[in-house]
Parts: sequence; C-alpha cells; structure tokens
Amino acid sequence: MGEIYLDNSSTTMVCREAADKVMEMMTDNYGNPSSLHTKGFYAEQELSAARQEIADLLGVLQEEIYFTSGGTESNNLAVFGAAHAMRRRGNHIVTTMIEHPSVLNTMKQLEKEGFAVTYLKPDGSGKIRPEQVFRAVTPHTVLVSMMCVNNEVGTFLPLEAVPAAIAAAKAPALFHVDAVQAFGKIPLKPGRLKIDLMSVSAHKIHGPKGVGALYLRKGVHIVPRAYGGGQEKNIRPGTESAPLIAGFGAAVRALPEPGAQLEAMARLSSYCRRRLLEIDGVTLNSPEDALPYIVNLSAGGVRAETMLHYLSAKEIYVSSGSACSKGKASHVLTAMGLPRDRIASSLRLSFSRYNTREDVDELADALREGLSSLTKKP
Repeated sequence: MGEIYLDNSSTTMVCREAADKVMEMMTDNYGNPSSLHTKGFYAEQELSAARQEIADLLGVLQEEIYFTSGGTESNNLAVFGAAHAMRRRGNHIVTTMIEHPSVLNTMKQLEKEGFAVTYLKPDGSGKIRPEQVFRAVTPHTVLVSMMCVNNEVGTFLPLEAVPAAIAAAKAPALFHVDAVQAFGKIPLKPGRLKIDLMSVSAHKIHGPKGVGALYLRKGVHIVPRAYGGGQEKNIRPGTESAPLIAGFGAAVRALPEPGAQLEAMARLSSYCRRRLLEIDGVTLNSPEDALPYIVNLSAGGVRAETMLHYLSAKEIYVSSGSACSKGKASHVLTAMGLPRDRIASSLRLSFSRYNTREDVDELADALREGLSSLTKKP
C-alpha cells in the first residue's frame, strides 16, 4: 500500500483540475490582469471566472470577493481592517480562545493599540455556548470574530448567536468569520448568517497554496493593510497572482456536491471512530457532532511527536495539531482543560474526498502497533 495522507486540515493535495489550470496560466495565459492588451484581458477573464465560482458557492455577489495570499492574510485584513475602521464607535472586540493564531496574534496586537478583547472559553468538548456570546457583546463592541469550525477538534461554533447578540446589545459591531476549515465542506451562506466578513483559503480544498479570499459584504468599510496600484479595489493592492487564483477557481469547480460529500465523510468518520475506540489507550477529543473531516485523539500517553514519526515511517501522515503551531502544546486542547498527558499525546486526523476505509484500517493497525511498541512497560 502506498502513502496514506490524513493531514488534510493542514493542506490538501492539489487536484488535477487546479494543477492543470495553474500550469496553463503560467505558460500560456501569463499576462498581467491589469494590462490593457489582449494578454492582460485574458488573464483578467480568468480572475473574474474564479471570483464568480467562489461567489456562487457562497451565494454572494462577485464584487464582494477579494483575493488575498491565503487564510492568514484574509484574517489579518479582516480583523485589523474592521477594528481600525470602527474604532471611533468603540474599542471592544469579542473572539474565542480557540481561534487560529492568525486571529489570536492579531488580537494581541490590537490590545497593544488600546482595544479590549474578550476571549470566550470553550467547554471540555471544545464548544462555545450561545449564552456566552450574549454575555460578552456590549454596546461598545465593534467586532466579533469567530471561526466557523475549529481546526484542531472540528467543533462548530455558534455563529447564529452572534447577529442576535449584536442586535440585543445594540452594538455597532461587524461580524467576521474564519471559515477556512468549513469552506467547500459544508453549505455556508454569509447572507443567511448575517456575516460581514469571511475568510477562505484554496489549499484546504485541493487548490494551490498561497491564495485565499476575503468576502466583504457590500457597503462594509474596512481599512486596508497595504497601499498600491488599486488592484482588488484598493482593499488588497498588488499584482494578483493570476495562476494561483485561476487554480483556486478550478478547485472550487471540481468540488463534489456538498451534501453527498458530507454524508460520505460522516460515514468515514464514524467508521474511523469505531476503529479507534477498539484500541486500548485511545481517547477521542473531538465530540461526535464535530465536522466529520476532523477527528482528534489522544494516544495512550505516547508523545504526539513520537507517534507522528512512528506513523510517518510507515508513510502514514497525521498531524499533532495545527501546522501553524508547530512544536507548541495545543492552545485549543489547553483551553478545553484537558490533562497535560492527553494534550501531549494528541493527534489530529483530517480527511479529504480521496480517503477510504482502507486508509482508516491501515492507520488503526499502525496506531495499535505503535502504542504496543512505544509504551514503556513496567
């Protein structure tokens, strides 16, 4: 059996459709989208097509999609941009303790600038309750930033509560959602959820790395982070990476029907959970109602890095948590209040449409062998 890749929340294999489109754009259709000649026009057409693909998937207007270099830049642009645009109306922000570092580190910087940030703490299963959101939002709140799906344990956050909490507090707040782990995997309509800004990324859905997008609701004003030649309507200036953007669009076009894919993933996740729980020493950290693409577990006191390398030697690739927190104890599991040994031995399995039950069987067998050989005997 060949390699088994179960680290798709870190990044996915680029699908053939996206890779072919990137190659075409780099070798044939390589014009600058801002150029006025035909070569530029053709490149601009590809940008428009990709923008439309993403807009259609989200049920929004094409003009509400702005391309960035990825999820981190989208989150930075959204959080800084919204906070700075709204600071005359208040200085309070609400977020959670389990956000991606691209949001948490941005919050730390905003605190240095005088903003007051409330961090919502999850319970032991990684969930934030709606009533916590209602208690946190005040008339001085100018921004609520909350991820849609946690990237380490797969829990859904209570997005529906945010607009209601903002309305109840009569706050001027904008609502930003980091949807990097949810985009292309679950139905997600910013208009229905009254979201003002939303971050997405290409390389989590079999698109190329280095490209993402920010949904910015028409009429919402944010302060840009860079200034330049007017591309992306001055929100994110600089020559667009047309090959990556076109590849992003191709990856969106290649997405399977969302409902059927989610059902298939739920069956695979359920099977995986059963196989894992048959192994002595394995504890699941993801709740049963988590996004089925992600299963977080702790492996019997064996340090995650040790088990990760053991599995890697067998060409089975998993993660010890977020790839962006390499080498650090999980801030998500720590916020959940899990014991240290469980945090230190945590592994994240994350699936894509290319994974099978046979992959899960190989992983489960290797994990059992690893626990047997790596656990110290008395």
